[in-house]
Amino acid sequence: MKIRKARASDLPGIRRLAESLGLDYPGLENDRFWVADDGREIAGIVALKRHADCDELVALGVDPRDRERGLGRKLVQALLDAAPSEVYLATIIPEFFERCGFARASAAPAGLAKDPSWCEGCRKESCVIMVKTTA
Repeated sequence: MKIRKARASDLPGIRRLAESLGLDYPGLENDRFWVADDGREIAGIVALKRHADCDELVALGVDPRDRERGLGRKLVQALLDAAPSEVYLATIIPEFFERCGFARASAAPAGLAKDPSWCEGCRKESCVIMVKTTA
């Protein structure tokens, strides 16, 4: 399984996986993606979304058939290796991201304000803002 920066030709596979995992969102095609590629199809995705005041890790997901192989962690590391400085995220699985070197943030940048439709179905009290300094 190869972890690599996504190419334009990967967008249909990225969108297909994002939709199947409930990770699709408007403007997805404008973000920088990394993919786990098994040579046939996209098995995992993660993206870096640029905001005016911060960078955000979004849309981390792995096809259920390829889970438990460390792909999520490898995708996060590829994104962090290319990120310019701090990377923020909002998550309901902070334990996973703590193992990737993230810490709970004391405050969230304004750019992290979520569209309410993105958070439908999530318990707001379970959402944690985290940050990782990459430099």
